[in-house]
Amino acid sequence: MSNKFVPTDETQNKTAQEGNVSRVTQFVLLGFYDLSDLQGFLFGVFAIIYIIILIGNSLIIILTKLSPELQKPMYFLLANFSFLEICYVSVILPRMLVNLWTQYRNISLLECATQMCFFLMLATTECFLLAVMAYDRYVAICHPLHYPAVMNHKRCVQLAVGSWVIGIPVQIGLTVEIFSLSFCNSNQINSFFCDTLPIITLACENTSQIEAFVYLETILFAAVPFVWILTSYSKIIFTILKLPTGSGRAKGFSTCSSHLLVVVLFFGSATITYFTPKSNASAGTAKLLSLFYTVVTPMFNPMIYSLRNKDVIAALRKVFLKKYR
Repeated sequence: MSNKFVPTDETQNKTAQEGNVSRVTQFVLLGFYDLSDLQGFLFGVFAIIYIIILIGNSLIIILTKLSPELQKPMYFLLANFSFLEICYVSVILPRMLVNLWTQYRNISLLECATQMCFFLMLATTECFLLAVMAYDRYVAICHPLHYPAVMNHKRCVQLAVGSWVIGIPVQIGLTVEIFSLSFCNSNQINSFFCDTLPIITLACENTSQIEAFVYLETILFAAVPFVWILTSYSKIIFTILKLPTGSGRAKGFSTCSSHLLVVVLFFGSATITYFTPKSNASAGTAKLLSLFYTVVTPMFNPMIYSLRNKDVIAALRKVFLKKYR
């Protein structure tokens, strides 16, 4: 591993001269440079987390394909969600691991824009896919007789594809707008990946319109799905509480508790990150919260969905028993 990274004037001034104005030609991802004595330890921790995410989510995808018991709309959506999580963390973690190992934190504008664009598109997909999964549980619990007709395979595919593509044009447009700004104050991004707000703060021109668009887009692509999820679960809880038996209520809550926990973890940390007022004091907190919803939550999702789901556990046992029989 290379020597520890320390931000210097040289790394800050990787610019091109245009007249009397210096233009940034590449950024520096500061990441966790301030924890200089823990770089090797952090590399090991994040490498293990990445492996856990890849194995856990791949296992869920394989189970939903191999197990006849999991050929249901709920598990089709879960397989999509697991594949999404693999893509989501793969946009961020490999680059972070390289930075930690080599201590070379420079990233070109094109690489940074590409990372940001894919992160935004996949984050949008996650918001809408979680909303679709909540709708699936709403129909299953509140309208069980209509469930086979409403959540047929064609409808599931349409909802899944819609979740994947709905944010693409807007997020590409937002990325183009952000990287059309002039960056001449600094090139040091106080984050471990190319996120919108840390980059906007580096611009040397008025960014109020783009910041307003970022918040508007966050409301559209995060708050609206979240409200839909809350509405769905309000109706689900009301329906479950009307069930006559305790066992029926327990079963109803168990079928949606895993999804609700994932929703709280993802939306909770993301909301605090994007709607906390900007200040130097909150930079470290924002970085930790970003780490939570980009890395930690995807690590726990397979555990939450598998350990709290009897169907998944039963399918896992059957697969392993058949293999070692």
